Amino acid sequence: MTDEAWWRHAVCYQVYVRSFADSDGDGIGDLPGITSRLPYLAELGVDAVWITPFYTSPQHDHGYDVADYRDVDPLFGKLADLDTLLEQAHAHGIRVIVDLVPNHTSEDHEWFRAALAAGPGSPERGRYLFRDGPDAVPANTVPANAVPPNTVPPNNWESVFGGSAWARVPDGQWYLHLFDATQPDLDWRNPEVPAMFEDVLRFWLDRGVDGFRIDVAHGLFKEPGLPDQRLTDAEREANLAADLLGPQHPEHEPMWDQPEVHDVYRAWRRILDSYPDDRMAVGEAWTRDAASLARYVRPDELHQSFNFHWLSADWSAPQFAAVITETLAAVALVGGSPTWVLSNHDVIRHVTRYGGGTVGLARARAATMTMLALPGSSYIYQGEELGLEEVDVDRAHWQDPQALTTGKPGRDGCRVPLPWSGDAPPFGFGPGSDQPWIPQPAGWSSLTAEAQAEDAESTLAFYRRALSARRTFATTAGDQVELLDLGAKVLTFRRGPVTAVLNCGTTTVAMPDGTVLLASGPLDDGLPPDTAAWLV
Repeated sequence: MTDEAWWRHAVCYQVYVRSFADSDGDGIGDLPGITSRLPYLAELGVDAVWITPFYTSPQHDHGYDVADYRDVDPLFGKLADLDTLLEQAHAHGIRVIVDLVPNHTSEDHEWFRAALAAGPGSPERGRYLFRDGPDAVPANTVPANAVPPNTVPPNNWESVFGGSAWARVPDGQWYLHLFDATQPDLDWRNPEVPAMFEDVLRFWLDRGVDGFRIDVAHGLFKEPGLPDQRLTDAEREANLAADLLGPQHPEHEPMWDQPEVHDVYRAWRRILDSYPDDRMAVGEAWTRDAASLARYVRPDELHQSFNFHWLSADWSAPQFAAVITETLAAVALVGGSPTWVLSNHDVIRHVTRYGGGTVGLARARAATMTMLALPGSSYIYQGEELGLEEVDVDRAHWQDPQALTTGKPGRDGCRVPLPWSGDAPPFGFGPGSDQPWIPQPAGWSSLTAEAQAEDAESTLAFYRRALSARRTFATTAGDQVELLDLGAKVLTFRRGPVTAVLNCGTTTVAMPDGTVLLASGPLDDGLPPDTAAWLV
């Protein structure tokens, strides 16, 4: 693989398939809807799209509960629609990355149905993590037709979605589900599991996909013996207070980031490298620090892994600087390629995280522009180019299993379908006149893609300018970043011919010498608060 591989400095646009564009009027986005909007994405200036799961699924977790990894759910179209999308995306110069969910299947997957039917101790159950609880007794000591006691879960692990990570089946055994109970975790120590996923990789690569986003890439393997998790009181309190910015990373995590996972990605890398045109994989790995993240992108493993440390930082120049320094140092040790991301379908939109309203939007634009100046790939989430904020979805319309389990607002607010045109919902999302699967706010008319395309000062226009300007230096400016000191509230760095300046303070600051290539907002005898600029 050479440094010129397309993914090293790409801008990748995440499409949450249910919420991007609806072609048939059922209120749910689909593959033909994505295809119809490819000209929009080409004009935006992205290099690739990452499409969330469109596989056959009962949709308990909106596609992340997969029942068949080799087919398209009728809700989203047909295999032929995927083929058309690939063909037309490539014609627009856009690569296509598809989501792969290897940590767990749906409870409707044929393997799990077979496991339930086969019973304890069977090879079918050996594909998942079925266990007896500590109070289980030998079946031959229980009266005929009675269920063994087995009323205590095998360990104290908790689901990411809340509550115990164990569900009990009618015969008394328990199965592990680190997410929803409808998503049983696979046992990656069973050789049938990696063999199945290697076949799945080849199936989609043969159809022409350019890469894979690996869901829960730090999961897969669990510590042998599945010991109880040891938590301090402080760590337990942090878990209870956790928001939507990912795991809290206590000291003892027997369910995450086990060393055996890296052998899986070495095998997958060999498969990807056997195909032409720089096929790639990017992992969703929530890790403790940049150094542990870098292990996933060693030369013979994944090509990239999402850098959530940038997303998790506060609006703070010192925090941003620390993330940049630690990330670049870590990936340099393994010759890896960094990634940068501010929002996705699992976290609160960054306009809202940065304060919302005018201030939040200004900060979001400035942070995005700063991110785009860094070496490596940038991942942007659908709707951020429109400046969308998190929506306060009425409880009656909650869809997220995390919200339904915990009783707290979940991820629905960042998944509201996009507004494309018009003055009222569904804002051109589909051909129908009804609200889509999550209702849109009535006041979104000024935020539609159509309205913003006519406004040179809109967020959409800003994104188009930023991505166009980025293309002039992204692949030629090199990977070296020099941090400069313009004060504690200002993040400044030089990369090749470009100097990026971000003012996180409350007063206007002087800028270094140079010609302004682009700014995230109006300049006023210097760089105002909550504004970024590129100079050459």
